[in-house]
Amino acid sequence: MPETTPPLDVSRLVKALAPFRVANNPRALTELTITAVPLVALWLTAMLLVRAQIWAGLLLTIPAGCFLLRLFMIQHDCGHGSFFRSRKANGWLGRAIGVLTLTPYEFWRRAHAQHHAGTGNLDRRGVGDIDTLTLAEYRRLSPWGQLRYRMYRNPVTLFLLGPAFQFLLVHRLPTGPAWKSRQLWISVMGTNVAIAALVGGLIFAFGAPAFFLVHLPVILIAATIGIWLFYIQHQFEQTSWDHADGWSFQKAALEGSSYYELPPVLRWFSANIGVHHVHHLCSTIPFYRLQNVLRAAPQLREMSRLTLRQSLKTISLTLWDERSRRLISFREAARI
Repeated sequence: MPETTPPLDVSRLVKALAPFRVANNPRALTELTITAVPLVALWLTAMLLVRAQIWAGLLLTIPAGCFLLRLFMIQHDCGHGSFFRSRKANGWLGRAIGVLTLTPYEFWRRAHAQHHAGTGNLDRRGVGDIDTLTLAEYRRLSPWGQLRYRMYRNPVTLFLLGPAFQFLLVHRLPTGPAWKSRQLWISVMGTNVAIAALVGGLIFAFGAPAFFLVHLPVILIAATIGIWLFYIQHQFEQTSWDHADGWSFQKAALEGSSYYELPPVLRWFSANIGVHHVHHLCSTIPFYRLQNVLRAAPQLREMSRLTLRQSLKTISLTLWDERSRRLISFREAARI
């Protein structure tokens, strides 16, 4: 499981990371171009092909979904104000991308900020994260409550049903905070109107069958990979959870967020989001500088490190055992 190293001088590390927090506008434009242009080209080509050669068109949805994932990561950086130097530019680009990713920008940005503020805090769970119970909490549930939690933590729910539910339904409804906030309500409904206009135009141009045969797989491929990445960033055996009185932002970042060491191609499509411990420590570092951080501070490469093979073993981990300070499986919980 993830390897750890002796404690760092975190205050000194944070100061050393300051130069990496500066956005590079030309680099940002380049990253946007090499992501958006191939995505649009693949998307449109797939809709043209699918009418005559359905399997050829569907095959193109795989790389298109990967490029859409990368575009979402750019939207993610916009939400942190790190992609461009201009806050206004980040905001408008984030809103525009949200039409393609089906993600209302302000609505998502608010929830994601709460996730960053409370990661690893047992007293601030429930917003923008994967629901995780402690072993003691699980045991206090009724049989029906335990069954519901087991169904929720089932991989089929998390990685197949969950992405569709989140992006196709939850992001379309102004519920929760969006029901009480005019800004968030406008974010959700304004994004819906823009999506409807885009969908209408594409259906007019390519026809409904071609549009849905391509659009749904692209969205679901991107969403499924995105949910997996979000899951693996905090759901690993030696992660860190504490109650508020013992919680530390820096500890939660470096010990409760993983360094997901991916092959170069996967690292590129995921926009370095695997360097998640650094991202949580300094969320204003743009993704295109995160590899530079690892080169400048190589000790970070060994902190909370997960390989692709190791990450597959985390699927069964479901409960936080406060006694052993580990995520454990239902099977292990039954033996304790």
